[in-house]
Amino acid sequence: RKILYNFGLPAFNQEKTDLREACVLTFYELLWYFSIYSFLGWCMEVVFCTVRTGKLVNRGFLNGPVCPIYGFGMVIVLAVLGRFSDNIALLFFGGMVLTSALELVGGWALKKFFHTTWWDYSEKPLNIGGYICLQFSLAWGVCVVLAVRFLHRAVEAFVHWIPFPLGVVLLCILMAYFLADTVVTVLAVCRINRNLTLLSATAAQLR
Repeated sequence: RKILYNFGLPAFNQEKTDLREACVLTFYELLWYFSIYSFLGWCMEVVFCTVRTGKLVNRGFLNGPVCPIYGFGMVIVLAVLGRFSDNIALLFFGGMVLTSALELVGGWALKKFFHTTWWDYSEKPLNIGGYICLQFSLAWGVCVVLAVRFLHRAVEAFVHWIPFPLGVVLLCILMAYFLADTVVTVLAVCRINRNLTLLSATAAQLR
């Protein structure tokens, strides 16, 4: 099966598959890529923080071993830049812009809606609100080049190696887990924020 990405819209060899199958397979593959890169992103974050701090830390907003922002990031990169995999310069600068934009929006959303900060680049030069900075934007550009040019080949081969019926079952389990983890985490964060608000109000009254 040959799949060509055109800004996220799949073009398939119509001699081998019909439109309905094409849509299902595209959605199937992107969900797998999201899940795999969410896990690999979590692994990278844990290793990075462990090396830097000397302590094993469960990085990520959710409880489980996943960082969904990496999954979303790679899905966006593959959809937009996948067909330019031979153009290193475009991969680098395009990847830098796309991942930095996602990091900016993600960091702002976490701060705005959940009053939590999972990364802070305030002390880095050329940062925007502490959410993104030039140093890490350049690093993300390099990561995108390496991921698309090398890592994704193995990930794509692995996804295609899984029998489709088994892959659907596994994806259903993974998505149910993601949903449950997200609901539990959001409820826990909301409860903590509500308790902190009550404590602050009580402390203000005592003064």
